[in-house]
Amino acid sequence: MTEPPRGFDRTLRLRNGRRARVRPLTREDAPELGEAIRTADAVTLRRRFCGTAPRVTQRLLDRLTDLDYRQRFALVARDGEGKGVAIARYEATRTPGVAEIAAAVTPAWRRVGLASALVHMLGEAALDRGFDRFTAVYFADNRPVQELLDDAGGRQVIAEGLAEAEVLLHEAQSLRAR
Repeated sequence: MTEPPRGFDRTLRLRNGRRARVRPLTREDAPELGEAIRTADAVTLRRRFCGTAPRVTQRLLDRLTDLDYRQRFALVARDGEGKGVAIARYEATRTPGVAEIAAAVTPAWRRVGLASALVHMLGEAALDRGFDRFTAVYFADNRPVQELLDDAGGRQVIAEGLAEAEVLLHEAQSLRAR
């Protein structure tokens, strides 16, 4: 397994004053990730997986936590007591320079800028690793994701209840710098 990269351990101060500690996801996070999927509310699971969540198996957890931190990169955010409250990841697609992104935030930590900060950090990592675009597929009625991608300068196409967005990373980073 590849060692997690340095430079991504950060403490974020969120809009509501709370702090979240962020670091790269590792295999040691697998049990907690599995529990988070098993106990997440139905709306969160539907939004994250665009339907029914997969059955939590060791194979799934291995897949989600086996990261090379180049083509597959993930970050976990933890509260002050060390409990995971959010995860964000990208994975390379078959199109060179393009990675698909996904994020999930526990309900009590939503709408305070955590997902935006994680996506920004993933954008930094992706740019440094040769990616120039993120894509995301999500239910068209998922307003929080739509707003997140709008803030990042994403372009969206909606068809048959699903939305697909593309974010040009150089543009997103310059929007954030303003």
